[in-house]
Amino acid sequence: MREMLTYLGTALPRFTSPAARLLALQCALRADTRGHVRLRAGLLRGMCLRGHRELWQELAHAHWLELPDFRSAPMQLRLLDATVLDQVPGRRARCRAAHWALHPAPLALPAAPPALRLTALVLAAHTSAHAEHCTDMDILARLCGHSPQQTGDLLDRLVTTRTLHVWHHNRETDEVFWQLPQSQAPVLSAHRPRPHQTAQP
Repeated sequence: MREMLTYLGTALPRFTSPAARLLALQCALRADTRGHVRLRAGLLRGMCLRGHRELWQELAHAHWLELPDFRSAPMQLRLLDATVLDQVPGRRARCRAAHWALHPAPLALPAAPPALRLTALVLAAHTSAHAEHCTDMDILARLCGHSPQQTGDLLDRLVTTRTLHVWHHNRETDEVFWQLPQSQAPVLSAHRPRPHQTAQP
């Protein structure tokens, strides 16, 4: 998943909308060996993206895909960047990753706005099995399609919704550290910098 998110962070314009990025991710993971994609209406409806033609136009304007025939069911389209087909091992692995991306445990936010869902997905892809989770702010902001300040605001909102317990940006190293709620992960070590924000009681 990290590899595909990194690919999209490079292939799409920096400030491609979060909703378009979520859509592009599903297209990339569900493409066949020729770059053809079939998307069921139920999938788009479940992602709250059905009927949003402006997202398809955004990706087509970036020359990443051909506009689909909106009358077809299931929706069919073709990706224009052949590089996407080399990002993951095979079709079965792509299908598993596409399903996980819809519910990225332990940070699933199915009913949240696209910007928040994408941020949670990127964090989930960078969450390790250890007590401490971190990545560079530049990487996080680029994969989310936001500026570092906007990304910080989204992380604050994830704390407010109790999806995260705390997070901290070390400005000297540009690393972002985060901690999941107590029921999902151990507490960060005492030697880490003081958290930026804590969950409300």
